[in-house]
Amino acid sequence: MTARLIHSIDEIAGGYDALLCDIWGVYHNGLRPYPEATDALRRFRDKGGVVVLLTNAPRPWTAVRAQLDGMGAPEDSYDAIVSSGDAAKAAVASGVWGRKLFHIGAPKDEPFFEGADIDRVPLDQAEAIVCTGLFDDDVETPQDYADTIAAGVAKGLKLLCANPDIVVDKGHKRIFCAGAIAEAYKDAGGESVYFGKPHLPIYDLARQVLEEKAGRPIDARRILAVGDGVKTDVAGAGAANLDCLFIIGGLAAAEIGRRDGGPDPDRLRAFLQGNQVFPRYAMDNLK
Repeated sequence: MTARLIHSIDEIAGGYDALLCDIWGVYHNGLRPYPEATDALRRFRDKGGVVVLLTNAPRPWTAVRAQLDGMGAPEDSYDAIVSSGDAAKAAVASGVWGRKLFHIGAPKDEPFFEGADIDRVPLDQAEAIVCTGLFDDDVETPQDYADTIAAGVAKGLKLLCANPDIVVDKGHKRIFCAGAIAEAYKDAGGESVYFGKPHLPIYDLARQVLEEKAGRPIDARRILAVGDGVKTDVAGAGAANLDCLFIIGGLAAAEIGRRDGGPDPDRLRAFLQGNQVFPRYAMDNLK
């Protein structure tokens, strides 16, 4: 069994009351929104559907919305935003891993700590590490953190990953995310704790927000997850027992390739089977 290739979300929209739509790679490219994607979401909402943007961004939803506003994203293309940052911030603020944390991440992630009773301290004083991303994802790679990772593992600190994504495409450039640091930490013998897709807590939070916006319960069979990450969006939808629309033109575009102007069905089938994920639908780009 392989994904059914579709050319427009209108072909299947009637079977769903709500969408959980990934942002980076589906809704925008890191620099600007995709017009066809925002138009598709508006059409879905115009017909009574509810759209929640579900992202592994390590910042609270308010900061994500401000970023979208800065890109000129149309407000009428979605109803709400749920972020990995929301799920991670709630867990970190609980103090389960201590109050003294060493932070790996960029200044843009400062909203993660607003209102949280957390002290950010040097690594040698920390009770845990929280990673929201790289200090400078335009130039750095996980290898630049080898010494920090080794020191954290030696101290027996857990690494709390606020964004499980390994990479994203920023315009035409592929950059590393917090998930790449967390994977390197595990490879070095440490323990990483993940928030966001594909882990179930963020889907529970998304369902709660979705039903608040809809004003009624929504059967899981009437919710469609949309995303381009096989290890996050597609795997997470499967774990949450949701139908999934896999966007081929994002992270996997080069691996799947094209034939006769569209995605190569044979390479798509092999790619999905190789990753052991089975989305119900697939399409080139959200439109």
